[in-house]
Amino acid sequence: MSFITMRDGTQIYYKDWGTGQPVVFHHGWPLSADDWDAQMMFFLAHGFRVIAHDRRGHGRSSQTATGNDMDTYAADVAELAAHLDLKDAVHIGHSTGGGEVARYVARHGTGRVAKAVLVSAVPPIMVKTPANPGGLDISVFDGFRTSLADNRAQFYREVPIPFYGFNRPGVTTLDGVVDNWWRQGMMGGIKAHYDCIKAFSETDFTDDLKAITVPTLVMHGDDDQIVPYEDAGVLSAKLVPGAQLKLYKGYPHGMLTLHADVINPDLLAFIKA
Repeated sequence: MSFITMRDGTQIYYKDWGTGQPVVFHHGWPLSADDWDAQMMFFLAHGFRVIAHDRRGHGRSSQTATGNDMDTYAADVAELAAHLDLKDAVHIGHSTGGGEVARYVARHGTGRVAKAVLVSAVPPIMVKTPANPGGLDISVFDGFRTSLADNRAQFYREVPIPFYGFNRPGVTTLDGVVDNWWRQGMMGGIKAHYDCIKAFSETDFTDDLKAITVPTLVMHGDDDQIVPYEDAGVLSAKLVPGAQLKLYKGYPHGMLTLHADVINPDLLAFIKA
């Protein structure tokens, strides 16, 4: 297993397979690098070098009590990119990982990043504010915090149902997918996961999006019950100069897993364009 030690002593776990142009994957909350299995195998088979890390407090990385904020997450990625000497890299972020990509590319990525992809991502900002009237009320995220603190194991059984749209009529629940989501979530630290709710819901990425200068693809399902697409993907694509927006009819938040057969070729086409 590969780890890098950050400046504050936090150990970050990462996978680094293959050769060729680097494609770096940034996972969502409260998951791990394992959530990218379908994409890592696909791009490895297409001749790319594939890299994914467990965000601090998640997966196999240190269960941090501090530093669970977007600035630190992006700085961790910058240290990892420097350690691996990544150049001409494509950074792909899902959900919270999309926020991490936006902040990293805007603040640290000059000279190292070729393209960026935001998939079902949290930017520009999830919470409802006077500047973001279409956001979700803070009570939604307070409910997340309460459920997490009261019974994390049960909460992590419940979240994957809307995450993958298994609550929709005619959609069959895939027990293995739910179990894998639960497994990844329970690997991480409850304090880091609790703090990360504020990071993914209240961080304003507007300036980061405006500062991105590399070709960017924004992908979002229009049946996303976790990060509603109209206040996320649609707005993000308007803020990133020249960004492409690709919406997927009926796709849920977890479309990377359930619809990898469609999403992966679309990612490949964007990278090769």
